[in-house]
Amino acid sequence: MAAASGRRRLIWAAAAALVLTLDAAFVEDLDDSFKDNRKDDIWLVDFYAPWCGHCKKLEPVWNEVGIEIRSSGSPVKVGKMDATSYSSIASEYGVRGYPTIKLLKGDLAYNYRGPRTKDDIIEFANRVAGPLIRPLPSQQMFEHVHKRHRVLFLYVGGESPLKEKYIEVASELIVYTYFFSASEEVLPEYVTLPELPAVVVFKDGTYFVYDEYEDGDLSSWINRERFQAYLNVDGFTLYELGDTGKLVAIAIIDDKNSSAEHTRLKSVIQEVAKDYRDHFHRNFQFGHMDGNDYINSLLMDDLTIPTVVVLNTSNQQYFLPDRRIESPEDLVQFINNILDGTAEAQGGDGFLQRIKRIIYDAKSTVVSVFKSSPLLGCFLFGLPLGVISLMCYGICTADTDGGVEENETSKKETGDRELTDEGSEEEQEQENKEKSAELSDGEHGQKHIFDKKKD
Repeated sequence: MAAASGRRRLIWAAAAALVLTLDAAFVEDLDDSFKDNRKDDIWLVDFYAPWCGHCKKLEPVWNEVGIEIRSSGSPVKVGKMDATSYSSIASEYGVRGYPTIKLLKGDLAYNYRGPRTKDDIIEFANRVAGPLIRPLPSQQMFEHVHKRHRVLFLYVGGESPLKEKYIEVASELIVYTYFFSASEEVLPEYVTLPELPAVVVFKDGTYFVYDEYEDGDLSSWINRERFQAYLNVDGFTLYELGDTGKLVAIAIIDDKNSSAEHTRLKSVIQEVAKDYRDHFHRNFQFGHMDGNDYINSLLMDDLTIPTVVVLNTSNQQYFLPDRRIESPEDLVQFINNILDGTAEAQGGDGFLQRIKRIIYDAKSTVVSVFKSSPLLGCFLFGLPLGVISLMCYGICTADTDGGVEENETSKKETGDRELTDEGSEEEQEQENKEKSAELSDGEHGQKHIFDKKKD
């Protein structure tokens, strides 16, 4: 019985090892010959460090990415490189942290900065590996693509300077979104363009046409418009929103809490995002965040939910309303106060805030270590504190002993000086007596002479 159980365990272990081996076979280990041998291939590469915890967490996901990309017939090859062993190559590709995911296509290296999930990474690889501009030859194809993409950028028209600019912007922002082109006949009947050529974005159930005079630079406009008007915000989204230059108005709520207060605040944000787009979309992005843990760590504050906060991701400032937001009108008033400068800005990236951030991060690290492993926390922080305490005690004790010895020496020297002074006084008294005796003898002699003269 025991032998059979042991054999089953060995079989399962062998099967698991075989699966891991097969998974790893779809991901190539790259070395210093990679740069010369990759030629015209398109590579999706994970630059990692063996000691990095995030890299180890990404490894099974990366194996799944390799399997799915290979099985889909994609031209993309998946590899991984130990950036600590081949640091010169990693440095040449601009690797500064671990893990770093890059798609290498021709002479260009595209950074991936999204969530480290299999689907998101594969979507990034397929988007960047394909053509910069994807043509839509028919209305059916347009409808199919429109259903798949919540935000869709489309160039309409023939060759023009605007198309050249569109291609240039696509080469820069393809890491974030897709770019398409079509003729005017492909567009649905409800789309009306003031002139051709044109760049259009389809999102939020409607469309918006780029206007160079009102919207400015095409790249800036696309960067602002690549998000829906209302988002479910998380850490990665906030990171990407930092490139738009917009302020981010967020309702901090608990998605699991179905109370009227939480749902009302979310509805207020959604309503303002939709009904006041023309007023605020150039400067504000709207959304909600589930829970306050992330926002508290970001602001180094303790916000109670539900609440509203407006973040300036460019300088780490934030704004809090001075009263409860009960209606869309209250939120609009709060936003107008921010725009006209009457709302008080908190936080920032000044020197004092940086010092506060260092202290806060250190405190958070200590607390998290003690929560996860109290014994480890006691060892990591108790041992150094104990050593420092002993050192301080030794220094203080040494100073005290030295002080006592100095005091005793000082007292001894003082006593000697007193004894010396006393001896001098005795000698002076003896001398005085002798002088007095001499004076007495002199006076007696003078008296004797006087008596003789008198006789």
